[in-house]
Amino acid sequence: MASKIKKDDQIIVTTGKDKGRQGTVTKVVVNSKGRKRIFVEGINMIKKHVRPNPQQNQPGGIVEQEAALEISNVAIFNPSTKKADRVGFKSLEDGTKVRIFRSSGEQIDV
Repeated sequence: MASKIKKDDQIIVTTGKDKGRQGTVTKVVVNSKGRKRIFVEGINMIKKHVRPNPQQNQPGGIVEQEAALEISNVAIFNPSTKKADRVGFKSLEDGTKVRIFRSSGEQIDV
């Protein structure tokens, strides 16, 4: 099945500590249970304590990095309405399957 949210999509967070924030999807991963999680640029930042590794000239310390978000906690951002929107699928005359915004029917993939 085609994915509703893909890499480089503009999304808006619908629940959690970053609710209302917007960003661009950098990576989509599927965990062992088949659930999709996404990484969004600058959202859901965590602090990770890293040990130094002198063989790789890597200093130790506290590193801030992005953590994964559950895909159900985000929605695709519709630039024409400036709101969150749902994604649907539509088959064109030539047989290709494209993603559309449910509210307006506009095509997402251009």
